[in-house]
Amino acid sequence: QLFYVLFLHFQGVTEGYNGTIFAYGQTGSGKSFTMQGIVDPSTQKGIIPRAFEHIFESVQCAENAKFLVRASYLEIYNEDIRDLLGADTKQKLE
Repeated sequence: QLFYVLFLHFQGVTEGYNGTIFAYGQTGSGKSFTMQGIVDPSTQKGIIPRAFEHIFESVQCAENAKFLVRASYLEIYNEDIRDLLGADTKQKLE
C-alpha cells in the first residue's frame, strides 16, 4: 500500500527530479522490511525493489531520451553509516 502512496514521488524521479525516501524509527519497527521486503511472494517486495522496477521500466519505455540513473542506499545506525549497495555492506563509511 505504501508504494502506491509514493508512486507520484517515483514518477517525478523519471521526469528528472531528485527523490529521497527516509525511513526512521526504533530498532525492530520494520524499517528494513518496508524498504527491502522479500522477493517471493512478489507482493512482499519492499519500496526499493519496486521503485527500481518502476524507474527502469519507465526508462525502457522512453523514446529518444537518455537517462543517467544514480542511486545510493545507506543505513545510519548508532552514528555509523554503511553503503547497502556496496560490495561490502559491513564496511563503515567515513
